[in-house]
Amino acid sequence: MTNQDYPRDLIGYGSTPPKADWPGGAKLALQFVINYEEGGENNILHGDLASESFLSEIIGADARENVRHMSMESFYEYGSRVGVWRLFELFRSREIPVTLFAIAMAMERHPAVIEKALENGFEICSHGWKWIDYQYISEEIEREHMEKAVEIHQKITGEAPKGWYTGRTSPNTRKLVVEHGGFVYDADDYNDELPFWTIVNNKEHLVVPYSLDANDMRFATNQGFNSGDQFYSYLRDTFDVLYKEGEQLPRMMSVGIHCRIAGRPGRFKALEKFVDYAREHKDVWFCRRIDIAEHWKNKHPFIK
Repeated sequence: MTNQDYPRDLIGYGSTPPKADWPGGAKLALQFVINYEEGGENNILHGDLASESFLSEIIGADARENVRHMSMESFYEYGSRVGVWRLFELFRSREIPVTLFAIAMAMERHPAVIEKALENGFEICSHGWKWIDYQYISEEIEREHMEKAVEIHQKITGEAPKGWYTGRTSPNTRKLVVEHGGFVYDADDYNDELPFWTIVNNKEHLVVPYSLDANDMRFATNQGFNSGDQFYSYLRDTFDVLYKEGEQLPRMMSVGIHCRIAGRPGRFKALEKFVDYAREHKDVWFCRRIDIAEHWKNKHPFIK
């Protein structure tokens, strides 16, 4: 296979990335994502074959087939009962707009969360219909799930989502996003610190990359954070590097958080500490992912 035929992009912007030209001459675009997945995870109550095994207090949990995993369900319920409100209040009180990666099935089960998010001016980005792994799901079923997600999203929020993030994607996901149409961007990439354009089936498409390293999910993985201090230090160090580099080359920083993880008091304290640390700095653009996407479209339109 020649480089010309190779379907991956290992080069990106190379050594000459574009000047982001963030609003107000900001050195850094800082963006927080609250993942709202509780009530849409793997569960036989949702028609799945087994219980959820990912991102909980049980590291390395097994997927239990044909039965309910009551402890796992309880961990997730904490996020929708308690954690989400603690996170919402943090960003509301600091007047920081955030993006919600919201699972449509979870949205239906707790619409008050979405109502409060919209009241706070948060962006609701679609996180799919169910929070499952699509790697081995057929293209037809994934398409059906995407259509259901958009339909539910529109019913609850009054408008179709402008952003999309599956998370556990298949090789067909981006093609289906572009095929569906109506999305300003998707976030299913971790390969850059700036948005970028790509071509899918001869159509231009904008990607606003996400991050799994500056992310509380590392509290729930084998190689991860063991304390709030580690989480805070990692976020602070990431911020410091990007902020300094931003004097010459502004980039973006994405911080991913989950209601059932960072919503816990001991982890929340570290997040709160980092938010206040970042607010002490000038020339930081606190924004939603849709704000970044719209800015990129205007300042860095696709060039044929």
